[in-house]
Amino acid sequence: MPKPSRTASGLPVSGVREIMDLAWATPGCIRMEVGEPGFPTPPHIVEAGERAAREGWTKYAPNAGLPELRETIADKMLRVNGLTVAPGQVVVSPGAMNTLFTALMTITDPGDGILLPDPAWPNFVMASTLQHLDVQRYTLRPEDGFLPTVAGLADALTPTTRVLLLNTPSNPLGTLLGRERLAEILAFAEQHDLWVISDECYDGLVFDGDHVSTAAVGGADRVISVFTFSKSYAMTGWRVGYAVYPGELAPIATKLQEPVHSCVNAMAQRAAIAALTGPQDDIEAMRLAYKERRDAVSAELDAAGMGHVRPSGAFYTWVDVRDRAATSREFAIELLRREKVAIAPGTAFGPAGEGWARVSLATDTEPLLEGVRRLSRFSVRAA
Repeated sequence: MPKPSRTASGLPVSGVREIMDLAWATPGCIRMEVGEPGFPTPPHIVEAGERAAREGWTKYAPNAGLPELRETIADKMLRVNGLTVAPGQVVVSPGAMNTLFTALMTITDPGDGILLPDPAWPNFVMASTLQHLDVQRYTLRPEDGFLPTVAGLADALTPTTRVLLLNTPSNPLGTLLGRERLAEILAFAEQHDLWVISDECYDGLVFDGDHVSTAAVGGADRVISVFTFSKSYAMTGWRVGYAVYPGELAPIATKLQEPVHSCVNAMAQRAAIAALTGPQDDIEAMRLAYKERRDAVSAELDAAGMGHVRPSGAFYTWVDVRDRAATSREFAIELLRREKVAIAPGTAFGPAGEGWARVSLATDTEPLLEGVRRLSRFSVRAA
């Protein structure tokens, strides 16, 4: 009897997905574990997608994306991210996950090392594992503000390291990398001849200060910048993401799209054009709503004496649950069982997440605050 792939079979199940499945089986559960915008896609974007279907945008699209969308993204990159790029550097994929996967295929071979943040979005490790890369974690420590340092990167570096992945704003931490720190990290990448993948999927959801795109600081010849329409535009189900590549890499990434997913459906791409070129009022209203929730959740946690990282971007609050249970996973499961509140255990995001938990601010305000009150109440009893 033939056997399935050892790599695929051995891939761990997401720790976030474990809690999601338990939450689905818990009637009346308050869901604070998932990074899913609670807002509907703005109407003008939906109308553009509907119109595209009626107009016949139902055929295959170019591998790298519709030319008009790539041009519109290039305009956005200059206007929003301060980066001058040619449309030919833009490659559109079905969501940021596919974008990241293609980027890794473009610049790595099996056995190459990749520096990944810890804690971080678990799909980084999963994608790297499936491509037979050597995962090398650099720890984001509370005493460093949960930001990468050159010293920490140097500690994780090995002779096989070929790629450094950055995430700003961070999921799950909500931290932002500033211009000075990015310049230090880019100098480190140049010194060690590393490719840099910069995951900037939450670039439109910043509450304090400004988002700084990595490639706008320097190193545009070695930085691949990854973005998505999912978060800022509440378009998770439309599956449109994109990367901006150094010029010589874009044709390689485009070629790889054919055997992996061919192209993004054209109707979704037409909707993405409308997202960038249409009114931005709804998008700003969503950002402000997340900011208000951030402030309200921080106030509740402060009142309960619970330590946490007040996020500067994205829509997550990183909560300190150390000494509340033997493990953060145990804490999350007991919280769900006793209080019907679902949060993501910190270990779902890496070993350095032990003792912490992620609370998603994407939940509607009223149930979110009730969930945080239950979390605080349970935490006091567990201490």
